[in-house]
Amino acid sequence: MSAEESVEVKGGCHCGAVAWRAVVPQRASVWDCNCSICAMKSNKHIVVPDALFTLDSGRDRLSVYRFNTMQAQHLFCSKCGVQSFYKPRSNPDGVGINPSCMSSESRKKLTLVTKEFDGQNWEQFISNSGIKKLSKL
Repeated sequence: MSAEESVEVKGGCHCGAVAWRAVVPQRASVWDCNCSICAMKSNKHIVVPDALFTLDSGRDRLSVYRFNTMQAQHLFCSKCGVQSFYKPRSNPDGVGINPSCMSSESRKKLTLVTKEFDGQNWEQFISNSGIKKLSKL
């Protein structure tokens, strides 16, 4: 990702305890997953490499939920319950940030393109989805 095509965005949870910033492509893919947990909480996310994500506050407020393969870390604020980011199974070397949890100023900087992720058929879908490369620098 070149500097001229990327922007810094800021986000966090509802109560403000968790705050983060990330560098994302100006034209960002928002993955809309239909796996059991993502469908229930309408989880849409932009994948960024770990190195381009900074948790500014709230590490001590985060709770984690894991299930099935135990690989994904569904992190949420223990005070307000909002999941503003998480560690996806598809990208263990990255972070999935929720564009709905970005500041309005940050969202205005981006062109968001929604892509479907077939989490109900994860193993068949992952190899051809292109999502794995998004957490690489």
